[in-house]
Amino acid sequence: MQKLKNKFLILVAAFAAACALFFMPVAAQAESGNEVYLGGMPAGFTLGIGGAQIVGICEVLTENGVQNPAKDAQICVGDIIINFGGVKIETAADIDGVLSSYKGGETQLTLERGKEKLKTDILPVKDMASGRYKLGVLIRDSVSGIGTVTFIRQDMRFGSLGHAVSSADGNLMNVNGGSIYNCSIVNVVKGERGRAGELKGLFVNDKKIASADKNCATGIFGTMEKDYDLSSLQKIEISDEAQPGRAVIYSTVDGITPAEYSVNIIKVDKNNKQNKNFVVKITDKALLETAGGIVQGMSGSPIVQNGKLIGAITHVFINDPTRGYGTAIGNMIDE
Repeated sequence: MQKLKNKFLILVAAFAAACALFFMPVAAQAESGNEVYLGGMPAGFTLGIGGAQIVGICEVLTENGVQNPAKDAQICVGDIIINFGGVKIETAADIDGVLSSYKGGETQLTLERGKEKLKTDILPVKDMASGRYKLGVLIRDSVSGIGTVTFIRQDMRFGSLGHAVSSADGNLMNVNGGSIYNCSIVNVVKGERGRAGELKGLFVNDKKIASADKNCATGIFGTMEKDYDLSSLQKIEISDEAQPGRAVIYSTVDGITPAEYSVNIIKVDKNNKQNKNFVVKITDKALLETAGGIVQGMSGSPIVQNGKLIGAITHVFINDPTRGYGTAIGNMIDE
C-alpha cells in the first residue's frame, strides 16, 4: 500500500456516499447499561481492496502499433485482479513484479467480477516509450476517504460510518484490512437540495490510530492502537429506547474536535430491514449555516438522546439535506 503523505488533501470519495443504499439486518437490541466511549471525531480511512481493481482500460503504443491487451482479454472496469501468472495479487506493485520478470506468451489472470471469479488469458505487450510490458489497464489497490467514528468499546474495538462501503456497482466492497488516521476537517461543501455536500479534510500525519478489519452492512469496524489516548473521550451508556423528539448528534465540521448539534427524531422504526431506523432532522442553526444539514463524511456521527447513545447518522435525503436516516446502535455494537 502506498505510504500516506503528510498533509495530503483527501476529497470524500464514493466510499462515504451519504445516499447509497445497502441491505441491512433487522435492528439488534442494545443492552441498556453498557458503556462505550463516545465518538464524533473524523477519521481518514485507507482500505485495501484485496487485489488490484481496474479503474480504466487504455491502449498501449508498441512497435507494432496501438494494442489493447485488456480489451482483447475481455477485462472490464471494476474487475479486481487477484492472481496473475500464478502469483497472488494484493497491490499494484505485485502486478509490476510479475511483469518485470515476464518472458513472453499468454499469461492467465484470475478476476473477481462482483460475486464471480473468472479466469482469462492475456498477452502483455511492450510499451514503446518505456520498454516495459503492460496490460493496458489503470488500477488501484486501495480506497481512501473520510468518515466519522461512532464509538470505541472498552476493549478498544471501534465502530464507524453506520453503513457499508460499496463498490461502484452497489455490491459490498471486499476490504482486505486497512489503516485509520487522525483527520482534520479543513472545509465543508454545503449541501443543497438535489446535491449532497461533503467534508474535506487532511490526514494529520502518517501514524495510524487504528486498523480496520471488517466492512459490513453496518459500517467499518476494527481495533484502535494500544497507545490511543482515550482520556479526553466521554463514556456513555447505550440504549435501544429511542423515541420521536429532541436529540443531539456529535460531529466534526471544523478541525479535529467534535461538537454537539441539536436534531429532532421524526420517526422511529426499530425493525427496518434497510438500516433506516430513524428519520432525523437537523435543527441546529450553526450546523445548518455551516453545512446545510447532513453532508458526506458525517456518516457515523453518534446520535444521543436522554444522555444515552442510541444510534448513528447514515444517509442524507438528497431532496432535503436537513433530513436523513440513522441506524440504531444495536445494529453496530455487536459487530
